[in-house]
Amino acid sequence: MKIKCLLATLLVVSCASGEQEVKVVLAEGREAVPAGEFGYNPICPMGVYMADPSAKVLDGKMYVACSLDLTTDIWCTGYHHMLSTEDALHWTLHTNVFASKGPYDGVPYSDADLYAPDIAEKDGRYYLYYDLSEWTEGVAVSDSPTGPFTDGVQIGDIRGIDPCVFIDDDGQAYYFWDQFSARGAKLNPDMTTLDMSTLHEGIVTEKEHGFHEGSFVFKRDGWYYYVYADISRQNMPTCIGYSMSRDVFGPYEYKGVIVDSNGCDPDVWNNHGSVVELNGQWYVLYHRSTHHSSKLRKACIEPITFNADGTINEVEMTSQGAGKPIPATSTIDAARACLFNGGPHVRLMEGRSDREIISGLVDGSKAAWKYIDFPAGLHKLTMRVRALNGGHITVTQDQSFSGWIAGLDVPKGKGEWMTLECEVEDVEEGPHALWFMFSGDYGGRKHPIDLFEIDWFTFE
Repeated sequence: MKIKCLLATLLVVSCASGEQEVKVVLAEGREAVPAGEFGYNPICPMGVYMADPSAKVLDGKMYVACSLDLTTDIWCTGYHHMLSTEDALHWTLHTNVFASKGPYDGVPYSDADLYAPDIAEKDGRYYLYYDLSEWTEGVAVSDSPTGPFTDGVQIGDIRGIDPCVFIDDDGQAYYFWDQFSARGAKLNPDMTTLDMSTLHEGIVTEKEHGFHEGSFVFKRDGWYYYVYADISRQNMPTCIGYSMSRDVFGPYEYKGVIVDSNGCDPDVWNNHGSVVELNGQWYVLYHRSTHHSSKLRKACIEPITFNADGTINEVEMTSQGAGKPIPATSTIDAARACLFNGGPHVRLMEGRSDREIISGLVDGSKAAWKYIDFPAGLHKLTMRVRALNGGHITVTQDQSFSGWIAGLDVPKGKGEWMTLECEVEDVEEGPHALWFMFSGDYGGRKHPIDLFEIDWFTFE
């Protein structure tokens, strides 16, 4: 499926340090365009960087409100996009549903950037809850779940980040927010003000529950689930973790990790997500960072399952997402790799605002795609690469280092793109993880050098 280009320009600016700063420029316009098929990760189009996915099912469709990254410099921007789907496989991107500045400004009292949002519906009106980089929170209203949301007003004098709205079975709405120690209160019937007499503090905390930020609350079978960016591993909030309680305000008991984005990028730092049921299947949404940075993040999705006691089974990051394993004979975008080791990362291709590649391929590094469906009779691997210092790719299934299925030599070049082929053998049929292991000469240098870059590959 062809995707209309929404991001006008890629700017690469040289910094004083000699490093390069990436900025993506947002095109003007409010549009609803196809964002992707098959449910593969990431679920936002190439060149679009949507973080902090907060998913709600409204009127039978899933709507995912996200913040928007445009640079490796700062978190988020003054704009919100949204994704929607009826089946978690076919996605639509809705651009500029809300903004705090520019031609679609819905926050008359501030031009600060917008952090993570959430959405809710009551009596046919749709509410977008936002927080500003000045640490105030507000709400805007629309007649449509995809906006435009307008007339933003500040919610009292509360301060913090990452709003979440949960509506219980009796229709009572609750508002949760803040970082390190979560706070919550009942929303008044107007959905725009809080009943501060119901304020609860320390609902979940970093010390007791690993809570860093990114509140999201849902209910299932009488259990309340508090979902958040969990700092319990690597002392980084790369996990989506959760705690459970029989009461909306707690006490909550920490239960574990749902998904961990560690390994999606060498500089990954945070995560932020949500859990939602659509058509009888439950999903976790989360984000991954790109561009060898903690920013320029991309929304992703994975199916999840529950145990009899209500706990959630941890899932791994995948390339297939909500879809089936990716056919090996399709053209597989390298940027759908879900796991890196040793330096590789996803970035925009120079001169393109709608193509992403994997870069940073140095000696000893690896990349994985989970999962690829291999049919019988495969005999050839074809790959589009950008020749730099040259090197070798060892291809294996399921990280089986003792038995490789292909080996491809990439010649040294001057940055030109080329299509290379090699034979494959001893391929096991069915779904398998696909691993590329990269090797090459340092060329006399003390530090690893980029060997080449990859755009796409396919098996025949």
